[in-house]
Amino acid sequence: MKKLILSLSLAITCLIASAQSFEGKITYSNTIKSKLPNVSDAQFTTMMGSIQNYYVKGGDYRSDLNGTLLQWQLYINADNKLYNKMSNSEAILWNDGAVNADEVISTELHKAVVDILGYKCDELVLTCKSGVQKYYFTSKVPVDSKLYVNHKFGNWYTILSKTNAMPLKMTIDNAQFYIESTATEIKPGKLDAALFALPAGVALQKSPY
Repeated sequence: MKKLILSLSLAITCLIASAQSFEGKITYSNTIKSKLPNVSDAQFTTMMGSIQNYYVKGGDYRSDLNGTLLQWQLYINADNKLYNKMSNSEAILWNDGAVNADEVISTELHKAVVDILGYKCDELVLTCKSGVQKYYFTSKVPVDSKLYVNHKFGNWYTILSKTNAMPLKMTIDNAQFYIESTATEIKPGKLDAALFALPAGVALQKSPY
């Protein structure tokens, strides 16, 4: 179970030159196929959620999910920590952004392979220790990768250093599951900094995953 939760957390983290970074909200639809005999597709979807609302402002981001296990995830750039609210823990669990349990073995870049929400997107393919990850992106939704230079967790800096853009579609294929997340709505706009703050008085605990 610990390995499964870590994989889910990494998957959500993987779910996006000095151009101005996109600020706003991207909504993704998630499709999950289980590879475990004791966990069905429906159980995975219930745990992780079928909808992910992703908010980004500067070097901070937040994901809110409609799953029953992983409820939300918050990255605070100043801390270089990723905070996860799990339904089975009163404390908010954190991971060090400088630590990466995965490893990228090779990368490939393919130009103009798919249209998503009217954007012609390139494809970045990462062959990793954990499996194969694919990210589809356009320069019209830019990210300043330098903001995330210390965010190694989930291969996030590796991804952004090659795309300099938010992914509009992601697929993660590993030994436990196949996940496909596709953007269904992009809403640029100024966001309140309070959205990227931890709740007051909350208990924090280093993640065992």
